[in-house]
Parts: sequence; structure tokens; C-alpha cells
Amino acid sequence: MTMKSKQNPSLQLDPEEKQLLHDFETNALRSIATRELLDDLKQSAHATGQKDQRINIRLSSGDLQAIRTRALQEGIPYQTLISSVLHKYVSGTLQERTATQ
Repeated sequence: MTMKSKQNPSLQLDPEEKQLLHDFETNALRSIATRELLDDLKQSAHATGQKDQRINIRLSSGDLQAIRTRALQEGIPYQTLISSVLHKYVSGTLQERTATQ
């Protein structure tokens, strides 16, 4: 069964999304990962994954609920989301998203 037969007919794709779907369905996508990039990503994942300190933090109930909602949307535990955001902040890789993104 192809991806096309599973598509939601009411789903509207823009031209870029249609091209991406076509490339996926025809196996035209190729990895651009180099050995160096993969090694860097593995090293980062390993460093991020080593959690050897525990902290306690107080948050407003509204902020905590928003974090839990976002984590649910991302499919990850909320504590993992908090840890990831803090890691990105201290490593300088946190990027702010605007409402239009």
C-alpha cells in the first residue's frame, strides 16, 4: 500500500510539501549526513543524555500547564522538554520562534 492511498483527501499541501511527499514516495530522498556530522550528533546526544544532577524549581501553574501541553504535542515527557530547552539555552542553540513560524 503506498503513502498516497493512506493520505487524508481533505489535507491541503502546498507545492513544497507536495514535492517532498512525491520524493518520499519515490525513494528520491537521500541522507546528507556525513561521518563527521553523525559523530558530532552522537557526542551531543550523549552529553545531553547524561543527567547526573537533580534540581527543584518553582513555576507558575499556567507555565507548567503550557509546558506539559507543548511536551504532549512534541510527544516527549515534560521534564525532558524542560531539560532540552535549558540545554539549548546554555549551549547557545536556542532559537526563538515568532508567532508566524
